Amino acid sequence: MTGGRTTRGRVAWLSGRAAEEIAERLYAAEGGTVLARRWRGGGGEVDLVIGLGPVIVFVEVKARRDAATAAAALGRAQMRRLGAAAEAWIALHGSPGQDVRVDVVLVDGAGRAERIENALSFDF
Repeated sequence: MTGGRTTRGRVAWLSGRAAEEIAERLYAAEGGTVLARRWRGGGGEVDLVIGLGPVIVFVEVKARRDAATAAAALGRAQMRRLGAAAEAWIALHGSPGQDVRVDVVLVDGAGRAERIENALSFDF
């Protein structure tokens, strides 16, 4: 691996973490509590699991130079992996009849965030 490739990977990781922190603050402002960060299970990963009152919110965070590019970066395969991870989290930590939703938070290069509630639908 070349030094440039390592640097790009580190920058991408830091950018993603910064975007996740922005998303965390959105939910915290509404009384949300972080239950998990970058939770892996079921063959996928959930960026954030938030407890928001009686609702468990699975959050996918996408950071790009603008919101449209961030939205376009969410592909079908990633959505399937997100759904699988959310199902695995519910199986381990949820309760029968738990209210659940999946949000997407798009973060642009200036750090502005756009939240799309119930952005993805899964049969949990």
